[in-house]
Amino acid sequence: MDAGLTPAESRELDQRLQKRQVKEFMNVFGNLVDNCFSACVDDFTSKALSGRENGCIARCVVKSMSTQTRLGERFGELNAAMTAEMQRR
Repeated sequence: MDAGLTPAESRELDQRLQKRQVKEFMNVFGNLVDNCFSACVDDFTSKALSGRENGCIARCVVKSMSTQTRLGERFGELNAAMTAEMQRR
């Protein structure tokens, strides 16, 4: 962490960052569940999902996770480019 922080401040900052990461993960997961459920589940006459619904959910989850992965990669690329640009100045 930052050399200007005391060990207690550093621990507190780490804890806050971890809580924020968990909160963001839960938000992404909740959105994934909501989006895939809304897009795929439309038959409420049975407790079980139909084969079509299962397939749709599987494709939706894979597509969403792939999108999140790519967004993370792209964010990393842009962050590295911005850091390099700032170091050149």
